[in-house]
Amino acid sequence: MEFRKFWRDLLKWAGSLSATRSLGKFLDKKLAEADIPLKGGEFIVLVAVLVLGACLFTLAVTFDLRAGVLAGAAAGVVPFVAVNSRRERWLSLFNAQMCDALTILANSLRSGFSFLQSMDLVKKELQGPVGKEFGRTISEINLGTPTEEAMKNMAERVNSRDLDLVVTAVLVQRQVGGNLSEVLDNIASVIRDRVRIKREIRAMTAQGRMSGLIIGMLPVMLGVFLFVTRPSYIMELFTDPVGRAMLMTAVMGEAVGFWLIRKIVDIDV
Repeated sequence: MEFRKFWRDLLKWAGSLSATRSLGKFLDKKLAEADIPLKGGEFIVLVAVLVLGACLFTLAVTFDLRAGVLAGAAAGVVPFVAVNSRRERWLSLFNAQMCDALTILANSLRSGFSFLQSMDLVKKELQGPVGKEFGRTISEINLGTPTEEAMKNMAERVNSRDLDLVVTAVLVQRQVGGNLSEVLDNIASVIRDRVRIKREIRAMTAQGRMSGLIIGMLPVMLGVFLFVTRPSYIMELFTDPVGRAMLMTAVMGEAVGFWLIRKIVDIDV
């Protein structure tokens, strides 16, 4: 525990430096959307330590400076990919729980609860992203933040189109009045239809996504097979200048192909 506290304090101090803080301010929103309890400056420090460690370890094992640089570059990309992947999973789970949250809100409002009491009920009934974000919003309101501002802060943290729709409806209702429970029921119905359509699209595009994955992995598997069976044959790609150019072109082609397939099957609803 002492080492953990020391590491946390050291990370906090390094992240508070002006250089890391200025570099990390662009990452604060992404980390908040992914529900990662780190500041942008602290994340930059972690990435720098990971890059330096991977570079030194590879250099100590292989005694090859180029291999060390490549290992460091790869280690620097991994944290950003992990943050983006966690953000997508968090947002997907949040959107999946929105229908249940809206149903609880609407039913509790019909039962005579206030809006804040209904939000507190959602926090108690639902675990995961929705309950956590509603709990943060209630804490902000209890600390003196106006309800409208706290709702806007939640929408900015989560960055969900479904939540933006809900927050807009709540803010309009608080200004002009109306039957909020009926509005929330209508929004929940729209979200359910959208989720259903997304699942149908994902099922219809499963074959295309799988085909792209198989075709993309074929060159990699063939390269591994040749490296095991005929190392001298495959090493020409790494030792000869023409081979390196071909290898770089192949990697770029793979990346472009994956990107194109993802764009084709990613249908916005």
